[in-house]
Amino acid sequence: MSKLILVLSTSLRKNSNSEALADAFAKGAMEAGHTVQKVSLRKKTIGFCTGCFACQKNGSCIIRDDAVEIVRQMHDADVIVFATPIYYYEMSGQMKTLLDRANSLFGSDYAFRDIYMLSAAAEDEEGVDGRAVSGLEGWIACFERARLAGTVFAGGVNDPGEIAGHPALRKACEMGKAIQ
Repeated sequence: MSKLILVLSTSLRKNSNSEALADAFAKGAMEAGHTVQKVSLRKKTIGFCTGCFACQKNGSCIIRDDAVEIVRQMHDADVIVFATPIYYYEMSGQMKTLLDRANSLFGSDYAFRDIYMLSAAAEDEEGVDGRAVSGLEGWIACFERARLAGTVFAGGVNDPGEIAGHPALRKACEMGKAIQ
């Protein structure tokens, strides 16, 4: 059965390594017959959550920027894939800001069940992505029907495009192909 997969590339850098992971995952998912929508946060305007909780009353954020449409797409997707660079052993600030702005999804009849995280960093040690994964798991914990379905980490890549030939690209593609 075909699923609607939303791939969110949170890097603001052109030709980023995490976006290459996003593209590999999307390629695999499309090859498996799924519908893929990819959204890059590059050139998007996403303001900080003000904590007003108006979204809990009216189902949508009162801040009118690009986050409103992205969160609507998150609501409707069967699968959400986050791709982020690792900065200081954590997810990108723009990814965290988007997660905060997705507060209107809490208590809604969201479609997503499976969440994936793809990340890339200059550091290549075990656990470099651990805090970022943990941060995403904290968000997922607020959605009882959702789960972290998989992660891919590419370490040792810093400059744009440096990920070319990295085994994580194949792993991301295969993960996309394996979605059922």
